[in-house]
Amino acid sequence: MARILVVDDDPITLRLVQVRLERAGHDVLCVPSPQKALELVLEGELPDAVVLDVSMPEISGLELLQTLRVGFGLKTLPAVFLSARVEPRDIEAGRALGATYLTKPFVASALLKAIDQALKNRG
Repeated sequence: MARILVVDDDPITLRLVQVRLERAGHDVLCVPSPQKALELVLEGELPDAVVLDVSMPEISGLELLQTLRVGFGLKTLPAVFLSARVEPRDIEAGRALGATYLTKPFVASALLKAIDQALKNRG
C-alpha cells in the first residue's frame, strides 16, 4: 500500500491511527511533533501521504503541511487533517490546502476512506 506519516502530539490518537492504518496494509511512520516529522523527511523518509493534527506546539499541522510541500518540494503531498478544532475557519484553512479535514474523535472508516481518496487523487 502506501507509506503514511502520522503527526500528532497526543500519544493515544497517534497509536489509534497507527493501528487502523497498519490494519489496512499501510506502512506507517508515527511521530509526536512537527519537528520530528521534518527530521524524518530530511533523513529521506518520504511519505506518500500525511495525517496531521492541526493544534501542536510550536508548528501547527497547517504550517507543517505548507513546509513539506514548499520547503521540501512535496508539492502534491496528499494530506488529511485530524483535529479537535471544529471552528469553520479551521476547517476551511485545512481544505484551502487541498486536504481532507476530519474531526476528533474520528471514525476509522472515514479516515481510511479519506486516505484512499487522497492517494487516488494524487496520481
